[in-house]
Amino acid sequence: MTILVIGATGTVGSQVIEQLTKRGADVRALVRDTTKANFPVGVDIVQGDLLDVDSLRSAFAGVSTLFLLNAVVADEYTQALITLNIAQEVGIERIVYLSVIHADRYLNVPHFAGKYGVERMIEQMGLNATILRPAYYISNDITIKDVVTGYGIYPMPIGDKGLAMVDTQDIAEVAALELIRREESSVPQPLNRINLVGPDTLTGQDVAEIWTQVLGTPITYPGDDTAGFEQNLRQFMPNWMAYDMRLMSERFLTEGMIPDVGDVERLTSLLGRPLRSYRDFADKLVSA
Repeated sequence: MTILVIGATGTVGSQVIEQLTKRGADVRALVRDTTKANFPVGVDIVQGDLLDVDSLRSAFAGVSTLFLLNAVVADEYTQALITLNIAQEVGIERIVYLSVIHADRYLNVPHFAGKYGVERMIEQMGLNATILRPAYYISNDITIKDVVTGYGIYPMPIGDKGLAMVDTQDIAEVAALELIRREESSVPQPLNRINLVGPDTLTGQDVAEIWTQVLGTPITYPGDDTAGFEQNLRQFMPNWMAYDMRLMSERFLTEGMIPDVGDVERLTSLLGRPLRSYRDFADKLVSA
């Protein structure tokens, strides 16, 4: 049978496909724009949209297992609910959904609240799913390399509570392992949740110190300017999304993204190797 990957052309989704094909899975990718579908040989590519019910029904034909990753868009919640309803309608009983850590606590943050609503739907409809809850993506910081190197500051307002930053490669590998575990099971497996975190819980000062060590020059953390963060983001994204990200950063400051006891050990055991660290990322980015 076939594993359908939704969100296939993004950073995580493309890596999920790579991990699945490496393990010999039969993979189908749903994409809106086929010109962006640069996948390994053998991946079945179908065109569709999460708000186009007919294209979803067509994409689900012959599918046994679903990976659902929604982009942060204004109608993300609607897209997810439609997709999961169609999945249930056609009899898919094996699902992996990419949510976010603390979705049940950051409830004033639109894209967190939307994902928590999807989690509740999965529970109430009795869908057999793994809910993956990643923390802050380390790769988000690719965009601020020039600020770090050019101005000597780490500009992301992440505060002093700490974020358990996670590498997208680790996210993708765990997702692939869960998809295959569910795909290969003779019976649908019960609902479970997995927090996806990195090996270290880092504050703004911690990250600035990592950059100082990697670059060999002092990097400072200027503080927690969430209003300035929103204004900077408005140059690259719609104002509603920039405000959403500001609200998220304000929750970073008040409570952080702290892993539960045992999260790091669970992931390390699942992957059979150490988790990738922020220091690994910074070293690689500078040497690229």
